[in-house]
Amino acid sequence: MAKMYYDKDVDVNELKNLKIVVVGYGSQGHAHAQNLRDSGCNVKVALYDGSKSIEKAKKDGFEVLNVESASKEADLLVMLIPDEKQKQVYDMYIKDNLKEGQTLVFAHGFNIHFGQITPPDFVDVFMVAPKGPGHLVRDVFLQGSGVPAVFAVENDYSGNAYKLVLQYAKAIGATRAGVLETTFKEETETDLFGEQAVLCGGVNSLMKAGFETLVSAGYQKEVAYFDCVHEMKLVVDLLYKGGFEGMRYSISDTAEYGDYVSGKRIVDDHVKNSMKEVLKDIQSGKFAKEWIEENENGRKNFNKYRQDALNDEISEVGRNLRSMMTFLNKK
Repeated sequence: MAKMYYDKDVDVNELKNLKIVVVGYGSQGHAHAQNLRDSGCNVKVALYDGSKSIEKAKKDGFEVLNVESASKEADLLVMLIPDEKQKQVYDMYIKDNLKEGQTLVFAHGFNIHFGQITPPDFVDVFMVAPKGPGHLVRDVFLQGSGVPAVFAVENDYSGNAYKLVLQYAKAIGATRAGVLETTFKEETETDLFGEQAVLCGGVNSLMKAGFETLVSAGYQKEVAYFDCVHEMKLVVDLLYKGGFEGMRYSISDTAEYGDYVSGKRIVDDHVKNSMKEVLKDIQSGKFAKEWIEENENGRKNFNKYRQDALNDEISEVGRNLRSMMTFLNKK
């Protein structure tokens, strides 16, 4: 059984005495910066000149630095810009300014694991990866709770990295829910696989296939959307709170029986074999290489995929239905 660390196991006093600079103020950046500050830490934000987030960060009360200045003065430099931008920013503004005793912090292992960033031996490198989007990390923190996370130490030059990584996890609220140790390799590969095969790629494709099957059989598009997309949240909420057994307890016996006899007809050995191929591409670095090249070449495929998805029938039906759901439109 994996060891979980909670609030009672960690004291953040040492972290409060260090200069922390969060690079980026997007989904994870704004959440980490504000949670760290609310936990009593000394936090600044670093952004590139012209960033749309500068005014937001200042409005939230942060001093905003450029990345080069931040890399020189920070004790902990927290890399929370998108994966595809980290190497360029690191190479241009950070690499040559690092000094002995500093710490590089990540929320995802992509750039370290796939060799896009290779820090010098004289800095500590660790990761705290919340198992949820940044807006949730901030929202549940304000509610007095937290999003669980995994942590890993890639380089412990100072001999203090394991202590600091847990303090960082507590300061962003993760130890309220519990954190467990992993490695940069394991976090990166399982996170990418989960996104592609299940949480995003898998579930989205499954819902779309179900929607198209019903529509092609002559059923109303709106009804198909409700049954194959809208209700997904209701089922996932039950899973979130009670696992498979809690979900199955809450649904009808008819639905539960259908779960047992039909689910395995959809996700069969062929699907599992496809999942293994996806995992193999992640483990070999093929996916990472493809994604890096996609960004280097102007994102032509990515932009087309995004536009095609926006124009898809299921997206149009969903937008129209949501516009009529007044409870979703409340601020």
